Amino acid sequence: MKYKRWIYMAVTCMIIMLGLASRRYGDVLPEFIAAYSGDTLWAAMVYFGLRFLFPNLSIPKTLVISLLFSYCIEASQLYQADWANEVRSTKLGALIFGHGFLWTDLICYTVGVLLSAAVDYCVSSSHTPPQS
Repeated sequence: MKYKRWIYMAVTCMIIMLGLASRRYGDVLPEFIAAYSGDTLWAAMVYFGLRFLFPNLSIPKTLVISLLFSYCIEASQLYQADWANEVRSTKLGALIFGHGFLWTDLICYTVGVLLSAAVDYCVSSSHTPPQS
């Protein structure tokens, strides 16, 4: 179990690097990928980050929690208080909380979490010994 937890951490770190790269080098990526990969990867990072923090949580529960968390962050962007906008104006605040509500972000979050859960399920089930 300990080994599995660190795999989740490594995957989370790789996703963070890919997400940052998608923002930095978006001008050389196809327009569709540049526009939507960051939010999709952000949600995947949430999923695998939760799997690292709570490795005993089931895949379906992690999926639901990841989606709810991601949707709540997006909904929080509707709140435009001065202090919240100040946080969002920092680089880290923008990466975590975003800037403005977009319906397309909810689609990206859904795709990112569903793909992450599917990969997690496929990898986990391929290492599970068959039941006798």
